[in-house]
Amino acid sequence: MLEVLIDNRNGNVWDITDIVDEVAWKTSRIGRPGSLEITFIQGGLYQDAAFTVNSGDIIRFRKDGVNVFYGYVFIVKGGRDEQVKITAYDQLRYLLASDTYVFKGVGAVDVIRRICGDFNLRVGTLDDTGYIIPALVEDGKKLLDIICKVLDLTLIATGKNYVFFDNFGELTLRNAADMLLDFVVGDGSLLCDYEFTRSIDDSYNRIKLVSDNKDTKKREVYIAEDGANMAKWGRLQLYQKINENMNAGQINELLNSLMAVHNREKKTLQVDAMGDPRVRAGCFVPIFIEQLGVGLPFLVDECSHRFSGTDHTMKLELKVI
Repeated sequence: MLEVLIDNRNGNVWDITDIVDEVAWKTSRIGRPGSLEITFIQGGLYQDAAFTVNSGDIIRFRKDGVNVFYGYVFIVKGGRDEQVKITAYDQLRYLLASDTYVFKGVGAVDVIRRICGDFNLRVGTLDDTGYIIPALVEDGKKLLDIICKVLDLTLIATGKNYVFFDNFGELTLRNAADMLLDFVVGDGSLLCDYEFTRSIDDSYNRIKLVSDNKDTKKREVYIAEDGANMAKWGRLQLYQKINENMNAGQINELLNSLMAVHNREKKTLQVDAMGDPRVRAGCFVPIFIEQLGVGLPFLVDECSHRFSGTDHTMKLELKVI
């Protein structure tokens, strides 16, 4: 059973569940806020004349008593007919603002707490990554991009994926390994259809790092490459400029980490399935498809749920880690 509440933030809370026609909930693992689109019929016979929806109103959405979405109205669309579509975003939407930050000797939790504190955003559970970033200067960058960059640096250094998301009104940082769901999507279990893709379009088999040495006035170059993969795929080079204060050990560690992350064929799987509100971007879902020889957990990159009447379906964009 669905529950959709709209809080006008003036003392009025409206339960619009009975007039809702369709609900679409979308989450992304990296770089985009969660969204909720609601379509309902305005001007029903028993609808209170005082009912209205305004920009900034709070929307709460639950499914079978499970908290699904808490966010704020950003778009209201209507026309000559009585159908109205609302688009709401979670708190990550406010992190699309840009600003300048300078950090030194901080971890991901420190960065998140500082940025969210500056912008008066509510924070929940933040898992400690255990990794300290020596220095980071971001000038005029989107706040969410800054946080995502910190998580990318953490992944390169530790090999661990951390997911930053809004958990029903609380910004949360979790180790993706701790977000493994306890049910299977696949043959005989929720699966409707699938599409499997293997790609090297975002892979690299040669890493080139450069650093400008102020003492010698020369550019120092560091390279790691996989000759076997270069022979098969051609040269796919990733070029990065690094901090001149990094020592040889740190540079070699970075080269090895970047090769481990990028020097491989990327596998993605798109799944259409019966819906379960526990599935969101950033979690791991066990997938079993005998025809593909697949029987392991996949990381959810993108997740779209659609609720219409008693029907609940979901589309998942998955990747192997």
